[in-house]
Amino acid sequence: MKNVMKKIPAILMMAMILFTLSAPVYAEETTTVAAQTAETEQITDTEDATGDKALGAAIAVGLAAAAGAVGMGIAIAKSSEGIARQPEAEGKIRTNLMLGLVFIETAIIYALIVAILIIFVL
Repeated sequence: MKNVMKKIPAILMMAMILFTLSAPVYAEETTTVAAQTAETEQITDTEDATGDKALGAAIAVGLAAAAGAVGMGIAIAKSSEGIARQPEAEGKIRTNLMLGLVFIETAIIYALIVAILIIFVL
């Protein structure tokens, strides 16, 4: 139960950051009343879908970054424990750690690329 209680503030902080960064999706421009009525007549389903795409992309990148950060934190913690237990194996542990961190970061970059494709291609 103590482990769960330790993770709750980190999860809440990540959620708060995600919601803060996705707030511009809901931003609205201030225009005159005449311009607003002209805009409301011209709104189509494709324009509404643009906001949905941006929201989906923000959620995808946010989740990938959060999961990657958690994975990197766990990997670094475990490698530090391993080095503390067996200092003579430091080189091998550090090499495997770096390789694992590169793979995690690559997955995050792939999520960013997918999000960019969602916004501009779909």
